[in-house]
Amino acid sequence: MANPNLTLITEQLCAQYGDAGASAARSLEKWLDGEEPNSFPEALEAHLDPKNLALLFDAFWQDLPFGTGGRRGRSGYGPNRINPTTVMKTIQGHCNYLKQDGASDLSVVIANDVRVFNDVAAVYGFLPENPLLGLTSRDYTKLACEIYAGNGITAYTLSPEDDSAVMTTPELSFAIKQLHATGGVNFSASHNMPDDNGIKIYDSFGSQPVAPHDQHLLDAMQSASDVTKMNFADGLAQGLIKAIPDQVHQDYLALYTDVFRGSPTPDAEQTIVYTPLCGCGVTTVTETLTHLGFSVASPPGEDKPDGSFESIPFRAPNPEVVQATHNACKFADEVGSGIVLSTDPDADRVGLEVKLPRGDWYHFDGNQIAAVLAYYLMLDPRGPKRKGLVIETLVTTKILSRIAAVAQDSCAVDDLLVGFKYVANVLKELEANGHYRGVKSTPSDLVLAAEESHGVIVGPWIMDKDATGACIYLASLYQQLKAENKTLLDYYKQLLGEVGGFDSAARSIVMSGAEGVAKRDSIMAALRESPLTEICGFAVNKWVDYWNESPESEGGFGPFLSDSDILPRNVLQLHTDRVVVTIRPSGTEPKLKLYCQLLPKGNDSAAGEANLAELRASTESLAEDMYNALLGSIGVELSDCALALPDIVDLHNKEGFDRDTLPALKTALAEGRYASLDDLLAWMREKTQSMTPGGDPLPALKGAIARFCAQNNSVVASAALGRELEDWSTR
Repeated sequence: MANPNLTLITEQLCAQYGDAGASAARSLEKWLDGEEPNSFPEALEAHLDPKNLALLFDAFWQDLPFGTGGRRGRSGYGPNRINPTTVMKTIQGHCNYLKQDGASDLSVVIANDVRVFNDVAAVYGFLPENPLLGLTSRDYTKLACEIYAGNGITAYTLSPEDDSAVMTTPELSFAIKQLHATGGVNFSASHNMPDDNGIKIYDSFGSQPVAPHDQHLLDAMQSASDVTKMNFADGLAQGLIKAIPDQVHQDYLALYTDVFRGSPTPDAEQTIVYTPLCGCGVTTVTETLTHLGFSVASPPGEDKPDGSFESIPFRAPNPEVVQATHNACKFADEVGSGIVLSTDPDADRVGLEVKLPRGDWYHFDGNQIAAVLAYYLMLDPRGPKRKGLVIETLVTTKILSRIAAVAQDSCAVDDLLVGFKYVANVLKELEANGHYRGVKSTPSDLVLAAEESHGVIVGPWIMDKDATGACIYLASLYQQLKAENKTLLDYYKQLLGEVGGFDSAARSIVMSGAEGVAKRDSIMAALRESPLTEICGFAVNKWVDYWNESPESEGGFGPFLSDSDILPRNVLQLHTDRVVVTIRPSGTEPKLKLYCQLLPKGNDSAAGEANLAELRASTESLAEDMYNALLGSIGVELSDCALALPDIVDLHNKEGFDRDTLPALKTALAEGRYASLDDLLAWMREKTQSMTPGGDPLPALKGAIARFCAQNNSVVASAALGRELEDWSTR
């Protein structure tokens, strides 16, 4: 018997979204009919209401893409979400892929971070019961173990019978090689918001595959149908589910003991504040620093795994987000430390905050962290004075290449596509062939590999980002500088003075859902159809489109190796004499990313030290202008105030802030509608709650409100609460 609600929804999907809507309707029907494993038809029945049309379309119009970091996205129902169905099909596809060559004795290592689905954004508040609530990354690990075991593949995981066990991404990469496993998988959404999750697939090198190998994997996943499972207890009894030996962890600690040998002895009297941002980093960063003799303190509430990230501002456990370490900096003030190190939930990205003499804190971005590490490792007389290879992506600061050149007897690969798997691919090619695109070297020559998004390795032993190595050297350098009455910011200014006045700024335009994908693609299409000829007064003298398949084209990547090569190469780069701008869609999140780099004037390296503030003002202004220019290509314009909102706030909410919040705030101030600042802030909190689901939005508003007050000085000056609001916005 036909389902009248489904019939209505199908008609509306087709009417509103055309062919894509019809495809979504067909997929929805399959899930409702139970043709997909663990599809929860009862919960889907409750979705069949016209008010959920946009949600249904976004959840069913496509399979969750396989991006630069595997499959990552919102938890929820449908093929475009992370749920037991998409996990089971992905893992069964991986099994089929591993078994294609008929190899025996296959094994995988499975890790997970701290994720737990609580629906903090209340997307599924309409459901009377939500069977996905409470599902954790650990639950998915155990499900994956059952599928690998059912396919005769040995599955190693940490403490199989401990439901609270977690493991970092870098230690997973390390364990794959230590155990000589065929591959691995990690259930993690890295630094994403708490309602997200993801599946990252690894090869026998402990790295994620690149094209065309990832296409073969994806093909196997898409053709996977029947899922074969074995009960978890039976898998343990038969030895197909095994514990990762503790020796692997001890070997990981020993690795960094060897790496650090010869460095200054840590000063146990100087506390290093480290926050894992409620993630797994206590098992790698904390243990390694402590093992080496550093005194480590972590802020209460952030010092143990918590997949809700409730204690993190905006619930954004991301070292790139300045506000994420706000609580940790206050804690450092209390314990008398001048440094805060941080990592994202799977502990592959590193963050750095440094206390300045006047008492405020300075946030280092990923490029600055990479520059400090490269200079210390290669040029600083205090450091190991290493020579060798530096690897970076095409959006990472070019100061790394300059440092390698100044160091002499060193070389750099600096044009990789975005994603650390491309760094690993260089190391694999060097191991196999002794060269990579004209660069002759060996993996053992690697001094540093880095990407702008706070990812670093300080040697070739681990084939994915690892915050531990960066934290060791940053902690040591902090202590050495403190003994000289200097800060890491002093150090950074000094290296700019020696190497050159480089600077960079990155922005993201977050555009959620299928509509956001369409806007993102429209911006890229508009840029290709009408290339920019100048950037902030600088003439564009080189335009690189990485989709150009001509072998002679700028970029030099040639024909696509597979369909999986298309998304990572959706990159446009503009060059002027002083500026390099790169635009690309993220491969893991619903956003368009913008990278702006300012280059030194010729060989004038002395300009760097004195003019850091000027450099930063120039790059941030450039990035803001480019942000609005990109939006202008699709007919969208934001006010200066909305542009000051953090980039974790999506475009829809920024437009709403311009359209609704700012005019209402101006009226409320002019009319004296609220008796106290607390009342006004309570209204603002309610008005903007959707900006940071599950978290307090007020910290995200401060920059925007400061601009509002500056631009509406007459209203602010005459309003009873005007100056109080202005003071609040600048605190």
